[in-house]
Amino acid sequence: MLKNHAPPNLIKPLLSFDLSFLSSISATLSPLQSARLHRFRLRRTSIRAVVAMSIPKFDSTGQSMPEHVAGNWYSVPGLRLRDHRFMVPLDYKNQEASSKISIFAREIVAVGKEEQPMPYLLYLQGGPGFECPRPTEASGWILKACEEFRVVLMDQRGTGLSTPLTPSSMQQIKSAQKLADYLTHFRADSIVNDAEFVRVRLVPEARPWTVLGQSYGGFCGVTYLSFAPQGLKQVLLTGGIPPIGDGCTADSVYRACFEQIIHQNEKYYKRFPQDIEIVQDIVTFLAESEAGGVPLPSGGILTPRGLQFLGLSGLGSSAGFERLHYMFERAWDPILVPGAPKQISSYFLNTYENWVSFDTNPLYAILHESIYCQGASSRWSAHRVRADHESKFDAIKAAKEGRPVLFTGEMIFPWMFDEVKALRPFKEATQLLAEKEDWPPLYDGTALKNNKVPVAAAVYYEDMYVNFKLVKETASQIAGIRLWITNEYMHSGLRDGGGQVFDHLMGMLNGKKPLF
Repeated sequence: MLKNHAPPNLIKPLLSFDLSFLSSISATLSPLQSARLHRFRLRRTSIRAVVAMSIPKFDSTGQSMPEHVAGNWYSVPGLRLRDHRFMVPLDYKNQEASSKISIFAREIVAVGKEEQPMPYLLYLQGGPGFECPRPTEASGWILKACEEFRVVLMDQRGTGLSTPLTPSSMQQIKSAQKLADYLTHFRADSIVNDAEFVRVRLVPEARPWTVLGQSYGGFCGVTYLSFAPQGLKQVLLTGGIPPIGDGCTADSVYRACFEQIIHQNEKYYKRFPQDIEIVQDIVTFLAESEAGGVPLPSGGILTPRGLQFLGLSGLGSSAGFERLHYMFERAWDPILVPGAPKQISSYFLNTYENWVSFDTNPLYAILHESIYCQGASSRWSAHRVRADHESKFDAIKAAKEGRPVLFTGEMIFPWMFDEVKALRPFKEATQLLAEKEDWPPLYDGTALKNNKVPVAAAVYYEDMYVNFKLVKETASQIAGIRLWITNEYMHSGLRDGGGQVFDHLMGMLNGKKPLF
């Protein structure tokens, strides 16, 4: 952090009025206006302009709040990294009155390329509510991207090191209504504004950059195309093309996804038929336990419907089937003493909580359905749509009738805010978000139909999270988009494919894989 700055009243006399005025209004400008101002400043060579750009902001306690602080380069095997922190408005629509939050971005280059001029690539992580990966070595798509780009891993607001909203930090906001109001600023529209804020301060001459969006990061990429295409050179989407209809599209998403989830369950039990009985026994044990479930290590409770939630990670990603099976292998404690009661193992309970991860990333649950809302409420869409399929997804009934117990997929239900300890404090705020109707738009259909930015997308045919049929509907409304439709990868293809998925998409845009 920057320290020991002279107070503002000692710096101001060094500046002419015009530059002081520009510095004072920069926080109130739109991203596009900020880009123009940034380019103007880059052309100024006078010492007074340099001093003006270095003036930090001060908060109410007198602590300096510079817009951008860059750290020193450091290393992991094969890569050089540098950390950046930016102070951005919580509310871009009311910047003068808005409080500030911190956005963290990690710049990555191949070893020896720290000073080389290269184009920038921004990576947008899946979620909502998850931070960017933390590189430990040069591998996977990052290794491939660093051959020609400076890669920027930006923790989306509320995650990682970007003013993280954790179960403990959010409890600083005592009112459920105030918390709900605060959380409305953590969707894709604000994330794109953050990206533009970072771009005009990080990229030389505020040039457009390439954006790579994985899953929910791809949703953000389509929001970027809608409202700030001037910041984009090209866009790569992997498993992340959203429905863009007006109102709340969650109902159509979950109706489509339930069909795919049933198919994934069938495939799982065909692979591991021995797990049918194991899962049935666990469901019966939980249902017959006191309070309808068993205590979890964190203080929550594991119920039959909570067990079904394992499908979120187990049915839709590479090696998920195998990990789920091996987890069920160790579901029960051994009987060491004759007559000892049967009980679920601590290994199983701890593994379950590690899979769920709400204690570290609660925004995923709290904001999940809001990512589909434009001018309409979700009203617990997944819960309502599941009711139409309850005959198939009633775990207790399935176990009694000897049918396979079906797991659920990427869905958040209101009962989770009773059963998951980390989510309990936010039950009321999340209910307010579920009822909220005046959500601002996330997409601009006209802008997408007139899109000029090159876009390439990897579409996974059997994607459990982002439905193939809905993806095709949206893709037909984005001008110039090229689709690579494959069943070679699952939703996690960018991670699983090394550099192959990234390289394939780049080839679609740079002419190596021409139209045919």
